[in-house]
Amino acid sequence: EVPVGRDQIQHVEMARDIAGRFNHRFKEVFTLPEVKIDENVELLVGLDGRKMSKSYGNTIPLWENDKKTQKSVNKIITNMKEPGEPKQPDESPLFEIYKAFSTSSETAAFTQMLAEGLAWGEAKKLLAAKINAELAEPRERYNELTANPSQIEDILQAGAAKARKEARELLDKVRDAVGIRPLK
Repeated sequence: EVPVGRDQIQHVEMARDIAGRFNHRFKEVFTLPEVKIDENVELLVGLDGRKMSKSYGNTIPLWENDKKTQKSVNKIITNMKEPGEPKQPDESPLFEIYKAFSTSSETAAFTQMLAEGLAWGEAKKLLAAKINAELAEPRERYNELTANPSQIEDILQAGAAKARKEARELLDKVRDAVGIRPLK
């Protein structure tokens, strides 16, 4: 199974078609990939409510510092409801982004605060704080790695060696299936 988003299903289907044709024509070499979509994972909306995408310029940069996260979150589109006015979760992409970083009980509490009239500015502060708290450890690790390029290179080389070994084994099976024998 290959975990993908709904917008990537066609790529797995194409790989499945190619593998199936090869297996039918030559020999069963390739495992046919199956799409795995986690129903709990939804398309994350961007700051403007569209699909989050760098090309749309509506992302929250995850590896930046706390201030830049707050600055990005402050750009989330909201309506003109005043502090104290009840707000619904579907009135701003802010809620969907909050939900992506929160447990169900935290999401329920946030929904209640919105219904009780939480100001959008305060909601944005809560969201930025939530994102920053959730990403503190990954950001620390990211900063450690980017400060030490040789460690990144070591990790990449180890991964490449592992991938080469697996690819070599599969390529040997492919060559055998199509009748290409080693020259040595």
